[in-house]
Amino acid sequence: MANTPAVTPDDLPIPEVAGYSSTQLINAALIINAGKALKVSVKGQAIGVMAAMGESSLRVLDRGDGAGPDSRGLFQQRDNGAWGSYEDRMDPTTSATNFFKALQKVDGWESLSPTEAAHRVQRNADPFHYEQYWADAIDVVAAVADIEGLETCLSGGPQLAGVGDDLPWPNSPFCPIGGTCPPGAVSPLGMYNRECTDFALWRLNKMAGSTSDPWKFHNSDLALGNAETWINAWHRQGWDTGQEPQVGAVAYYAANVSGAGAVGHVAIVAGINDDGTVAIEEYNGMAPPNDHQYSTRNIQPGEVSAYLYFPGDD
Repeated sequence: MANTPAVTPDDLPIPEVAGYSSTQLINAALIINAGKALKVSVKGQAIGVMAAMGESSLRVLDRGDGAGPDSRGLFQQRDNGAWGSYEDRMDPTTSATNFFKALQKVDGWESLSPTEAAHRVQRNADPFHYEQYWADAIDVVAAVADIEGLETCLSGGPQLAGVGDDLPWPNSPFCPIGGTCPPGAVSPLGMYNRECTDFALWRLNKMAGSTSDPWKFHNSDLALGNAETWINAWHRQGWDTGQEPQVGAVAYYAANVSGAGAVGHVAIVAGINDDGTVAIEEYNGMAPPNDHQYSTRNIQPGEVSAYLYFPGDD
């Protein structure tokens, strides 16, 4: 999405949005304007607002915390020489400008998930700390900058039913619905729990409106097996595959393709971004110690071996 004119902080179009108001929204406007001045995309501006939400709730804090007692300002920037003087860190425009300059130095930041991009700048102990603020950041930027359709623009198009970490059996030995299930246990879908295949098969069922037994798609019926063999199962069923990404399709990696490993990898296409990259959601797509958990990222469309298209009612 193209950049938009600068926001006038003293003349905001709304009094409150997503629980943020008054000075918080003025600070959001100043962050947005700092991004605009550096020609940072609207997505980058939203990442800046998201980071400030996660660090200070969009307030200029004159205090730090246990992990960073010298942290100050909207972004809780440290007194380590990288973020300027105390006055710089306490000034919304200067601190935001320094955040965006650091973001622009992150290689490929626009292809990272928003929380990963912010983490590369902020170095928070939890790289997923900011994820919970992304939806609110989009709402605030859209309202403050008066941008219609920003959610669709930044999410890359239509959203799937249940996008997010909604796997219903994360940690229990018997994987009951609503229970917990550790890696190595077999889920109700006949897959090893918290593997990429388990989540992808769950998402296919969810999109088909099947969230409990009897399942629309089950490993015992389809003989999907490891991720590497999914394309063969698709062909056996007569389902379509191809090289063009589609929302709801399985992003299929053959063995040893793009770091997938010997058993391959599968993910779900959640959206197509304006720059042509493909937004995917997945389980077990990160290296230890962050494996066997939910994550999202943007990939190049030709990075995968093929796209396995959602079978629908066929």
